[in-house]
Amino acid sequence: MAIQTRLVEYHHEDATFEAYLAWDDSAPGPRPGVAIAHAWGGRSAFEEDKARELAALGYVAVALDVYGKGVRGSSVEENQALMAPLIEDRALLQARLRAGVDCLAGQDRVDAGRLAAIGYCFGGLCVLDLARCGAPVRSVCSFHGLFMPPDNTAGRRIDASVLCLHGYDDPMAQPDSVLALASEMTAAGADWQVHAYGNTVHAFSNPAADDPESGVLYSEVADRRSWQAMRNFLEETLA
Repeated sequence: MAIQTRLVEYHHEDATFEAYLAWDDSAPGPRPGVAIAHAWGGRSAFEEDKARELAALGYVAVALDVYGKGVRGSSVEENQALMAPLIEDRALLQARLRAGVDCLAGQDRVDAGRLAAIGYCFGGLCVLDLARCGAPVRSVCSFHGLFMPPDNTAGRRIDASVLCLHGYDDPMAQPDSVLALASEMTAAGADWQVHAYGNTVHAFSNPAADDPESGVLYSEVADRRSWQAMRNFLEETLA
């Protein structure tokens, strides 16, 4: 097995984005593709590491970019300033995400009929929006994601399977938002699941998360369990 990586440019309107592509060049193709949506700071080493891990599992993985080539946040204030305009304009966010999925689908080693997306924090909201807007993905998996729905997909059917891996004590997605998500997914006819991990807060899959006073803390147990749940989910939905 030899994991290969490269950067790939793609475009939406007049903006250029740069994704990180990873694949196993010894795996027979074409292979299922998995897009990875980043947290609020932009595409980082964290998402790139997940791309390589997915490549080792036999997928072609791409860590997406919704801010623009080279655009990254380095503080809470910068991250918030980057994320907020896309939270406010979900149609623009969805269009940029779809451009990234199209980039993945167009790669030579990818089976464009077997695509999925996973995302972390803000990226969890992103992949839920991919399902909500009818992007060509079979399934989406949100890790400690944000659940607030957009204003442009009400009444639309969701065909993609949905898995949310959630810390029950996450202050950014409290139990009432989980119930609202469940009602939304059911009304949309989605095949959906929520796995809630007790005594677990936001960013539980990120070893660098260490701010318990803000409800942001790594959990080795939830990290391991959620990754296994994602593996099972992708094996099922991309078979």
